[in-house]
Amino acid sequence: MDDTHLMLIDPHIHMVSRTTDDYEAMAAAGIVAVIEPSFWQGQPRTEAGTFKDYFSSLIGWERFRASQFGIRHYCTIGLNAKEANNEPLAEQVMDMLPLFATKEGVVAIGEIGYDDQTPLEDKYFRLQLELAKELNLPVQIHTPHRDKKKGTLRSMDVCEEHGLDPTRVIIDHNNEETVQEVLNRGYWAAFTIYPKTKMGNERMVEIVKKYGHTRIMIDSSADWGVSDPLAVPKTARLMLQRGISMESVKMTCYQNALTAYGQSGQIKEEHWLNPAEVDQTRLFEGNSVLRGQTPRTGKSEIIR
Repeated sequence: MDDTHLMLIDPHIHMVSRTTDDYEAMAAAGIVAVIEPSFWQGQPRTEAGTFKDYFSSLIGWERFRASQFGIRHYCTIGLNAKEANNEPLAEQVMDMLPLFATKEGVVAIGEIGYDDQTPLEDKYFRLQLELAKELNLPVQIHTPHRDKKKGTLRSMDVCEEHGLDPTRVIIDHNNEETVQEVLNRGYWAAFTIYPKTKMGNERMVEIVKKYGHTRIMIDSSADWGVSDPLAVPKTARLMLQRGISMESVKMTCYQNALTAYGQSGQIKEEHWLNPAEVDQTRLFEGNSVLRGQTPRTGKSEIIR
């Protein structure tokens, strides 16, 4: 098997929490593009202005930072479920979402959905589904870690109440309990590969063997906690070692994410097939990613 030129997409990773070493290692492992969902940052936010700066970073600084290592960066914009429970703050965030969701590089409304499945989470989930319809954007759904099956089924029920087309909705953080129903109802089924929780890569191999590659995608959801930004390339190579076809690996680790989020019109393969040359002499609002290193420039310097 030859995986030397395998191109990969990580469709759920929180790069704002990762280092430049991670970007470099991901590029070397074959990752050509990432999608960074808006999410909870660990410390609860208390001011709407912190959301504004965070969203600005996702569409600005983080895109620049990724480009310095030859990776294309996209994001989703939304109010996460945890912080939907602060109603005064949630109201202010909802007011700013349309402005950021229509910026270049935004591929979906997300990650939205349920955490504790409270009435306020339900209220803002529904409002954001309506926003996605209004803006003609796909939806990325976070399924809860507690009562996952109930929360996953409820998420799909609510999407259908609001008239969402399942082919424009990505249900994330699936496991063996939820995948069959998600696929049966026509949604995209995403799986987060975590070292100890959610879905390990050995279990993921068995999922692909059982369900195939149709509407299934793999992500790392790497963030500020213990997680692995190389979960997608490691799982791709494990699948090949376990006898899964190259076609299925390409579909689950690249093409399905491109097709699902490509419905936004914002993410296209041509963005990385004919990339701009890496130029680490460039600055973003006067800032560089370098700390005294010799800048890399040109395609020959991109590590693949």
